[in-house]
Amino acid sequence: MTKLLLSLHVLAALVAIGPVTVAASMFPATLRRVLGDDADADARTTLRTLHRICRVYAGIGIAVPLFGFVTAESLGVLGDAWLITSMLLTAAAAVILALLILPAQEDALTTTTDPATAPPTPLNPARLAMFTGVFNLLWATVTVLMIIRPGSTTGA
Repeated sequence: MTKLLLSLHVLAALVAIGPVTVAASMFPATLRRVLGDDADADARTTLRTLHRICRVYAGIGIAVPLFGFVTAESLGVLGDAWLITSMLLTAAAAVILALLILPAQEDALTTTTDPATAPPTPLNPARLAMFTGVFNLLWATVTVLMIIRPGSTTGA
């Protein structure tokens, strides 16, 4: 059963987190293109698509920590420092996505489609890129912790 749970955890991470990290990373560059002089309908459509990918796969991504928690319980490693650190980093990544990245993307979509209803704060693609970079670094760190597992007896 543990092998099945671990497989589901890894598959969920690949299928859900991968698209969010890529789409979120592409969003600021596309936003710069939309805000620039060479903006076109395709760029706006791409912006909406990237945001939708982020939003949908963020919801699907909830499966990653759920499968991870159940897998860790079956392996008896819930109290291990590397796992607790991974859970905290995962929570931080989720907070950054939910409270910083997705709302900034929604504001950007509002601003680029209907400037009259734009939020009062100006768009800052560089700031959004920074949040996305931190989000991606957190997931990269979690991935490394999952592979290395400090103190593991597997020899890795």
